Amino acid sequence: MYYAIISQDVEESLPLRAKARPAHIDRLNVLKDEGRLLVAGPHPALDTPEPGDAGFTGSLVIAEFDSLEAAKTWADSDPYVEAGVYSNVVVKPFKAVLP
Repeated sequence: MYYAIISQDVEESLPLRAKARPAHIDRLNVLKDEGRLLVAGPHPALDTPEPGDAGFTGSLVIAEFDSLEAAKTWADSDPYVEAGVYSNVVVKPFKAVLP
């Protein structure tokens, strides 16, 4: 089943993101290579794909896991969590309907 991992950034998270980004992307690439990643990306702080110094307000990952507990465990060990990028992370089951 798919699970949505919805994360909210702390204020001024851009420097924290920059340090942890390579490890964060590596983990997402593992999910992608295993065929389990539906979508992943950040929420820009401004209405533009490249918000510059304004940075991001959070992230969304939708991926397949064996259970809600497995998805939570994966989310809890994200390098962004360890680096203090996120103030809050919510993990919920997700049902893909369209397209």
